[in-house]
Amino acid sequence: MSEHWQHRPPAAFELDDDKVIIGPTNDAGGRAESATEGLPQAWLSSPAIPNEKLSRSERLGLRWGRIFWCALSGLILLALCLAVTDLVESLFARSLALGWFGLALAVLASVSLVVVAVREAISLFRLATAENLHRRAAHTILSDNRTEGRALARDLIAHTRSMPRLARARATLNSHLGDLIDGADMVRLTERELMAPLDQEARRLVGAAAKRVSVVTTVSSRAAADVFFVLASTLVLVRRLSFLYGVRPGTLGLVRLMRLVVSHLAMTGGLAATDGLIQQLLGQGIAARLSARLGEGMLNGLLTARLGLAAIEVIRPMPFAGASPPTLRDLMSDALRAQEDAPTRKKEF
Repeated sequence: MSEHWQHRPPAAFELDDDKVIIGPTNDAGGRAESATEGLPQAWLSSPAIPNEKLSRSERLGLRWGRIFWCALSGLILLALCLAVTDLVESLFARSLALGWFGLALAVLASVSLVVVAVREAISLFRLATAENLHRRAAHTILSDNRTEGRALARDLIAHTRSMPRLARARATLNSHLGDLIDGADMVRLTERELMAPLDQEARRLVGAAAKRVSVVTTVSSRAAADVFFVLASTLVLVRRLSFLYGVRPGTLGLVRLMRLVVSHLAMTGGLAATDGLIQQLLGQGIAARLSARLGEGMLNGLLTARLGLAAIEVIRPMPFAGASPPTLRDLMSDALRAQEDAPTRKKEF
């Protein structure tokens, strides 16, 4: 090995990365050699444009739809303020006591609206923080940057600061922040310490919600009640999962979460996977032996479970790197294991 060899850690880069500089290099004999030697001339003549710049250029321009909704919301707010002002003035014209009472109610409503708006903004900020942590974790796994891995671990510790159940996990992770651990390994260690207990509780919540929906929709005899109960159970499940992972959304945050969950299901083909599992469960002549209500109940329960699993992948502030994401088979095995343990617990009591 040459004495002039400069040791450096291995690194990976893309050909269209604007930080990569193509220049002359010196070989062992001292002869200057171009780093572009051997590459096709078409590659060298065409300038590389990073994907980020392309995406930013595509986003340039006015968002007329957003401008329209903002202007319409402003007009509605102005109309509401004028209506309240006219109402208070008319109350003062009728009676001084009624005027002051109406003014107090208007002030109380305004203060309440401001508090609700601040809470919704904070909830949206928490949701954006979780999405940012998810993206950073995925990027750190690919780049294997040690500094980014440590910063991500610190931010996740701060994100889970309000969870008492993770106190020991945070202490353990803090003790490893000074160790020489690669970025991807630090992400996997953080996932194992902080996310594993939450994932176990999330699986329990999804399994319980799916079982509840399956039983209620099997017993119920009205389709409208079934639809309402499934929607309500889904909203409650997504809200519980978000509180579990530290997002704590408000009304607007919950609406955004539901939109993200449905989009995730559409992109990953979750409904198709659910249909395949239903065919596996109800196929081979078993469907003929079951009643129609029982089949509908099982279908609603499985769809609720699949929606809950998609919500876990969306709400979770980290991607599944070291651990495998839960599946419908895992939920079924947990339910069967719980049924097997139930008689044993009764005998112990």
